Amino acid sequence: MERTINRIKLFVNENEESLTLKRKVEDCFQKYHFEIVEEDYDLAVAIGGDGAFLRMMHKTDFNSKIYYVGINSGTLGFLQEIKPNEIELFIARLSNNDFKLEEISIQETMITTRKEADIFYSLNDIVIREKDLNTAHFSLYVDNNLLENFVGDGILVSTSIGSTAYNLSFGGSIVYGTLHTLQITPIAPLNSKAYRTLHNSVIIPEDKEIKMIPTGSSNFVLSIDGENKVYKNVIEIKTRVGSKRIFCLRMNEYNYSDIIYEKFLK
Repeated sequence: MERTINRIKLFVNENEESLTLKRKVEDCFQKYHFEIVEEDYDLAVAIGGDGAFLRMMHKTDFNSKIYYVGINSGTLGFLQEIKPNEIELFIARLSNNDFKLEEISIQETMITTRKEADIFYSLNDIVIREKDLNTAHFSLYVDNNLLENFVGDGILVSTSIGSTAYNLSFGGSIVYGTLHTLQITPIAPLNSKAYRTLHNSVIIPEDKEIKMIPTGSSNFVLSIDGENKVYKNVIEIKTRVGSKRIFCLRMNEYNYSDIIYEKFLK
């Protein structure tokens, strides 16, 4: 998938640092004869931290017909590749089509209750907890094959690109963002004479579906890329690597190993 980039839409955090950076970005895009627009754009640019990038994804409905990039004015900025001091270099290269693309998969989740069935999409992860934060009980299946009867605080299911987000806090593995996988990571699982639960994360390939069926309380809080929603009388939750894809724009020297070192170890 390749196209000429002419029209740019900016998605900006409403803080002083991001708004100041926005003016610099606008001036630089205009210097290189790009057009800043609100609709019908070729490239969506998030200015802020990783939250700005996630909000941009949801506002644009994970659009595979445009490109995405992030300019970091936050702290960690794992999704935000371009640093403030690299803005002009990046835009100059963009004007010469000097970049590469990464195809990133999107998680698709269906939650079925007694009254409704909702489908939603996430870039990073979903987190499933009992509504009142009591111990969660459910059977967890991969393609209708029982993986475990989970008992614990909850379950996090992350995408590959989301493996370095909340997933990492619970001891999950880092997965290269271009791999189309899901990762099941337990949150405070119980192990006792009464309960036997996996303590490690499990990485699932893209052709598999994960299903969770409540065996205790059927009322849950679902966090979808950090946004919480309560569901009552849940029958089942299914999640998988969906058919949606997004295309992230990278500078040609972008290397995932370098990013991991810079963000977590340097």
